[in-house]
Amino acid sequence: MDADFEDLVARLAEIDDVQSSVALLGWDQATYMPTGGAAARGRQLATLEQIAHARQTDPALARLLDRAQPAAAREGEGSFAARLVRAARRDVERATKVPAAFVGAFAAHNATLYERWTHARPASDFAAVAPLLARSVELSREYAGFFAPYDHVADPLIDLTDPGVRAADVRAVFTALRAELVPLVEAITSAAQVDDRCLRQHFPEEEQLAFGLAIAARFGYDLARGRQDRTPHPFMTKFSLGDVRITTRVRADYLSEALFSTLHEAGHALYEQHIDPRYEATPLAQGSSMGVHESQSRLWENLVGRSLPFWRGQYPALQAAFPAQLGAVPLDAFYRAINRVERSTVRTAADEVTYGLHVIMRFDFELELLEGKLAVADLPEAWRERARRDLGVAPETDRDGCLQDVHWFGGHVGGAFQSYALGNLMSAQFFEAALRAHPEIPQEIEAGRFDTLRSWLAANIYVHGRARTPDELVRGATGKPLEAAPYLRYLRTKYGEIYGL
Repeated sequence: MDADFEDLVARLAEIDDVQSSVALLGWDQATYMPTGGAAARGRQLATLEQIAHARQTDPALARLLDRAQPAAAREGEGSFAARLVRAARRDVERATKVPAAFVGAFAAHNATLYERWTHARPASDFAAVAPLLARSVELSREYAGFFAPYDHVADPLIDLTDPGVRAADVRAVFTALRAELVPLVEAITSAAQVDDRCLRQHFPEEEQLAFGLAIAARFGYDLARGRQDRTPHPFMTKFSLGDVRITTRVRADYLSEALFSTLHEAGHALYEQHIDPRYEATPLAQGSSMGVHESQSRLWENLVGRSLPFWRGQYPALQAAFPAQLGAVPLDAFYRAINRVERSTVRTAADEVTYGLHVIMRFDFELELLEGKLAVADLPEAWRERARRDLGVAPETDRDGCLQDVHWFGGHVGGAFQSYALGNLMSAQFFEAALRAHPEIPQEIEAGRFDTLRSWLAANIYVHGRARTPDELVRGATGKPLEAAPYLRYLRTKYGEIYGL
């Protein structure tokens, strides 16, 4: 390999080391850090973010990219070298537009706001975070301004997580999706309701965590390169391809909380653990986009973890783990319970059908906050009114309303939520393609074997990391661009059967 390219890889690895340290401190803050460390943690994160930014915007790195370009071109457009140069150049060009002072200030602000949110949410105390959230909106607008001109102020923020996607694109998808989801939700919620009381008993927390993690390991989550811990809001984080961690939260009075949170985050982790090892410590060693990443968490949580074939195989083990609670509950009753559709206020606890409406509502709020059409002070009441209109039920407290999601309280306001709906669409499209290639997958899932599905996903999605764009992945894996039809077909078929539609 060309010496300039080797120098480039070494320089990028140094940047990755700093960014991994940022992730490690963020994980610690969300899991084990004592609350007294919040102020210092903000300074530490700001310092590391500025170091990473300084290295990424160093003119010497840009010159290395220029010198490595010829060697990458000789390797071919689809080569590791060419794709690495493309990804690294995008990162450098974006970073160069953002002042170092802003990077440090934003990191420190987010650390402070996150810590405040962890106390404000359980207390339903929106006033405690409102001034800091208003500042986040201002900082998000300022960040977008570094990338002007744009069609919409949210475009640079969306592009950060879902490259190439704009607010107008998301609006078009969401308008069409809402038109399909609203009548489906109405039809289901007008039918006889499913009884989910079997899930709302006392389930010892440690036994819940152990069962969920055992399922994640069967999916293929390598615990020699991962672990699970508790946190106020579940997430997956990666410090290297050999250290990919998941978190969850657990309720002793509700089985689904920790179980499906664990399967969701395990889907994210499976993606990261199966990226091509050659990409370690480079910009290619991450998911193609947040939408693609979310497709994998939703696929393993829902299309596998909430499926009837899966529970035909795993329900006896769950009954054995909780005999007093589930021993007398038939499989069909349990399956219907974990797939109950109801109008609810909390996104992370929402069913598959209403989930998209939660996401669309949040996306609309992001645009209105950024556009200045909605003031932060008015968010709680606006949330209640919109939830009543769009979800059919309003939260009684801000804890289950505008405080429920961590995203605006630890990052940009904008670009945070569209990925969830895009991921849902991709999950069904990928799963349909996997079934076309391997019709035996449902029978294998019932038998507790997940190798065929995981191997197909690894070969078509995971191994490529960020080397392929989301569109390249979707077209390459399914033969078509992203479309909503498979997802809507999946929802109508599954829930039509459950609710007798």
